[in-house]
Amino acid sequence: MMKKSTKVIAMMMIGIFLCMLDTTVMNIALPAIQTGLNTDLTHLSWALNIYTVLFASLAIPLGRLADVWGRGRMYLIGLGLFGIGSLTSGLSLSVGLLITGRAFQSIGAAIVFPASMTIGIQSVALSRRTGVIASLGVMQGLAAALGPTIGGAVTQFWGWRGIFLINVPLVAVALCGCIAWLSWRHPSHGQVKLDLGGSALVMTTLLALTLVLVKGNDWGWTSRVVLSLGVTSALTLIVFVWMEAHVSAPMVPLALFKDRQFNGAALATVLSGVFMVGLLVLMPSFFTKVQSKTELMAAIMITPASMMIFIFSPISGFLLAKLGARRVIFSGSLAIATGYGVLSLMSPSQYWQFALVALLVGAGYGTIIGPITVLAAGDFTGELLTASQSVIGVFRQIGTSLAVAIFVSALAANLTTAKTQIRTYATTTVTTLSIPKQAKRDTLRVVDHQLATEQTAQTVHEPITAAKARRLVAANYMQVLKARSLQSAPVRIKAQIHQQVAQKVHSQVKHTNHRIRTAASAIKAKTKIELTAAFMRPYQVAWPFTLLLVMTTWCFAGRERKSGKPS
Repeated sequence: MMKKSTKVIAMMMIGIFLCMLDTTVMNIALPAIQTGLNTDLTHLSWALNIYTVLFASLAIPLGRLADVWGRGRMYLIGLGLFGIGSLTSGLSLSVGLLITGRAFQSIGAAIVFPASMTIGIQSVALSRRTGVIASLGVMQGLAAALGPTIGGAVTQFWGWRGIFLINVPLVAVALCGCIAWLSWRHPSHGQVKLDLGGSALVMTTLLALTLVLVKGNDWGWTSRVVLSLGVTSALTLIVFVWMEAHVSAPMVPLALFKDRQFNGAALATVLSGVFMVGLLVLMPSFFTKVQSKTELMAAIMITPASMMIFIFSPISGFLLAKLGARRVIFSGSLAIATGYGVLSLMSPSQYWQFALVALLVGAGYGTIIGPITVLAAGDFTGELLTASQSVIGVFRQIGTSLAVAIFVSALAANLTTAKTQIRTYATTTVTTLSIPKQAKRDTLRVVDHQLATEQTAQTVHEPITAAKARRLVAANYMQVLKARSLQSAPVRIKAQIHQQVAQKVHSQVKHTNHRIRTAASAIKAKTKIELTAAFMRPYQVAWPFTLLLVMTTWCFAGRERKSGKPS
């Protein structure tokens, strides 16, 4: 019979899976949601961003609140809010309602995530804690990595609403399991006070920072709003650190940051998240927009990364005790760096090359993410344990926000340049054609439409269709009759004239179609080259920065050293 602790851990894994899945599951479904709700991407982006903003800014204070009021009670509240948010999002008829639903989801996730880590860890004896921490850490990385794959598959078969509604039955299972198996006995915290000042400061700091990261490109990095938010974030962080050093019951004990391995875990969490999410946030769009794949096929094409996370996360947890933290983290960092090296040099038209990248980056991330969770928790107990998990959870969200900000901003700038070059090339190519002016305008209108959707131009089979050719014949025929004053001519004469006009028009149409098809093929080739370069350039720039991830290796103890942690 399954032990009670195993059942509790299973419920906590469901909670973690739901929280982390919804950080990435929406990305691949954005075009379908945009069409379904008849909205623009600027408004829709808030449905994506609000989850990251509220999750990151509320995880620490709500994790602390769970320590005081009872983790089991708060966990149920968090699951309930997440379920309500998922149902609201899935049934929403407007983008405003979708954003509201996502806000409820993120508040629930900010409660569930830190509480689930602490409840799961404390449900077992100290001798089993490392294995439980590793398992919960694997679930975090795997859920985030599976987001685009699950999102693509669900969107393809059940529509975009399904990516939210699939959460509801899982929430129901978790609620029933928690009611049955969680312990509701909570020790008295009569002497404990909530650090309300610290909570307000950290929420302000993270809210301002995440807004800068996710909206800086839209608002302008040098705009007054973004600069003001950046200054606000820096100032409130300084005041927060000072306050936490002087209050009796700090929300984030600064003792955490006195430990070298915890600092290394925080850095590695952010950097590995940046490079992993960077891969997941752009490549699905590249496959669907540039290579014209379906959402399902794009999801399948990035699955090797998720598969490697699933395989290597438990393996790396086992190797941690055998090889030591430094060797394990180094091998994972090196795999990610190598993957980005291949990514920056590869030919995207050859899928096997991207598959190799996905295998390397996924294996590297999986190798890092399991040990990182263990190293962040270390030997902490009680409030330090809760704080360590909440802080690492926040750093994970910061890594996600950074990835979106850096890679999407770089892509947006590259696409602007690429579109200008494509439009200039198309204008020059079409202008030189010996075809009617209307045909030139029609051709450029098609190019503009394709650029607006950031897709390669579709193959043009017959630019001037048979129906349009018949209309041209009729118009030219009437002009000839009128010019020659032959409206009253015998039928036989009119038939001869019609035949001559038709032959001439069809010859011109054939000639024009051939020229347009040739020009369209050249424009399509140019478009694919420029858009491909726009998508690949961020990875080429990011490759040298993977060295920072490799350098975090030296924050960790080698096999021969054992690090003690404050409790």
